Amino acid sequence: MSSSPAALGGIRHDWTVPQVEALFAQPLLDLLLQAQRVHRTYHEPNTVQMSTLLSIKTGACPEDCAYCPQSVRYETGVQAEALMEVDAVRACARRAKDAGATRFCMGAAYRSPKARELQSIAAMVREVRALGLETCATLGMLTPEQALVLKDAGLDYYNHNLDTSADFYDQIIGTRTYQDRLDTLEAVRAAGLKVCCGGILGLGESPLDRAKLLCTLANLAEHPESVPINQLVPVPGTPLAQRAPPDPFDFVRTIAVARLLMPRAHVRLSAGREGMSDEMQALCFMAGANSIFYGERLLTTGNPDTERDRRLFERLGLKAEAAPATQQTPPAAIRAVHAETTA
Repeated sequence: MSSSPAALGGIRHDWTVPQVEALFAQPLLDLLLQAQRVHRTYHEPNTVQMSTLLSIKTGACPEDCAYCPQSVRYETGVQAEALMEVDAVRACARRAKDAGATRFCMGAAYRSPKARELQSIAAMVREVRALGLETCATLGMLTPEQALVLKDAGLDYYNHNLDTSADFYDQIIGTRTYQDRLDTLEAVRAAGLKVCCGGILGLGESPLDRAKLLCTLANLAEHPESVPINQLVPVPGTPLAQRAPPDPFDFVRTIAVARLLMPRAHVRLSAGREGMSDEMQALCFMAGANSIFYGERLLTTGNPDTERDRRLFERLGLKAEAAPATQQTPPAAIRAVHAETTA
């Protein structure tokens, strides 16, 4: 099938790697124009979905992801912390909502959560959703049964990134396979959860690896509803501590191609925004990014503070996307659970 500009904007799951490479190879301004046209077909212009990410359990992860300061295998200065209490998570979510967030993401440094931990996290999900926020969690690998527990608690999204291409993956992670990640995505979909899945730029991957990553995401049976594009934050003590950042225009190109391949998705500027200039972020929004993480920290790394984001939005004429109607008024059953747990 053609990937000419006239053919762009349809929902497809049959992309080839050469077609994706051809999108990357276009002159940048042509690519931006195409991406913005497709973006406006599916999304309200000049709006950005606002998410907040909270680390509900920090450090001591047994995995060996080469970019991660929370791995127990690396000396990064991150102190291990136990799973937060439900009341503390609820208080953080309320502050996030007051600051303008519409989605609240909870991250825990697990290979896979144990049954008792999962029940506590399910209680957190119920409390956060009762506030009228969309809920998202990232907890490592899930079985189909675990995904159903989270779905029954009211979880909206599950985040599980592929990180990079299947070919480059074993250069970054050795403790779980690429298929393990795909299996978790399948379990999440089977449970009826929405998927948040993307990757990281700056790991040492090639342009071909970036094309293959996006091709894999675009050819899933259903496109992820959220596609986070991260820029590596090099952390001292990790194997990737000395990696140079990707070229800013290459990062912008990746945003634009993600928008063309997955038109309905929210494409999110995730980790690494603290190191991006306002001008680079503006180009990313032009390329079709329409979601950010909002707040001072992303798990254990920095993020632009809320005032800087507000000033940038004002300068660009951007506004926060409204919460989905289904979340603005919590379902009666969830309100009832909230009443019971706060009585």
